[in-house]
Amino acid sequence: MQGENLTTWSFFILEGFSKYPNLEIALFAFSLVFYLTTLLGNSTLILITILNSHLRTPMYLFLGNLSFMDICYTSASIPTLLVNLLSSQKTILFPGCAFQMYLSLAMGSTECVLLAVMAYDRYVAICNPLRYPIIMNRQVCVQLASVSWLTGCLTALVETSFALQTPLCGNLVDHFTCEILAVLKLACSSSLLMDLIMLVISVLLLPIPMLLICISYAFILSTILRINSAEGRNKAFSTCGAHLTVVILYYGAALSMYLKPSTSNSQEIDKIISLLYGVLTPMLNPIIYSLRNKEVKEAMKKLLGKIPLHQTHENS
Repeated sequence: MQGENLTTWSFFILEGFSKYPNLEIALFAFSLVFYLTTLLGNSTLILITILNSHLRTPMYLFLGNLSFMDICYTSASIPTLLVNLLSSQKTILFPGCAFQMYLSLAMGSTECVLLAVMAYDRYVAICNPLRYPIIMNRQVCVQLASVSWLTGCLTALVETSFALQTPLCGNLVDHFTCEILAVLKLACSSSLLMDLIMLVISVLLLPIPMLLICISYAFILSTILRINSAEGRNKAFSTCGAHLTVVILYYGAALSMYLKPSTSNSQEIDKIISLLYGVLTPMLNPIIYSLRNKEVKEAMKKLLGKIPLHQTHENS
């Protein structure tokens, strides 16, 4: 077939890890365990931030949004991967592919902006503690969270719309999900407009938020080093440590996927990075925040009924 018949496909074939049939059962078990742990961990974190009055602060409002994004991000691709790992026909219909691409891009893009917002929140909390309740009032926090969602959803809509209008000369996607870069490799010809859109949005959502995070933490570090009390310094480091760990994990994986040169073996590496990025990072986020945050640990103990209710209030 030639010409226009190749531009529209009713379904796509996701090659995934079919080159390694002996590993598919192990990958299924790995992905299932990590996915269920992600759902449990992030759902628990959302629940405790809603139920515990002590956690109704800007940091936990943003953290609840982050957990919800992680649930949506993993749910966009991992269930399809689990089905395809056990199936001989690894297909996905066009609407499903479009939804999967959009949701993954929207959640990933929103998280980029939200992590920068969370860094600003930590900057205000440590560098301007007396003015923190005024600067980061609830209205401002809701506005910042809304801007994160709006930016992520709109940029994802632009990318997905243009990507799915690109003429494709095949429907075999060399990936386990409808990842935009993998789908665009099927394009009949390169599109300068699509390349420009991808470049502009990648710069907008990766280096710029990362630069803002670095600037925020430069001020934070400068302020922490001027704290005379060792206890005060440790408390400040503990407050920022969880967020900084998540930032390094998230941006490390994202930058390695979207801003690296393409090579002949890059697609297999992309799939491995995407799998780790899709199941490992969202699973680790609630664990990181739980282990490094005394308030979260106390709230979890209270939720699970491991300590009496009055004891929690006495220790708060």
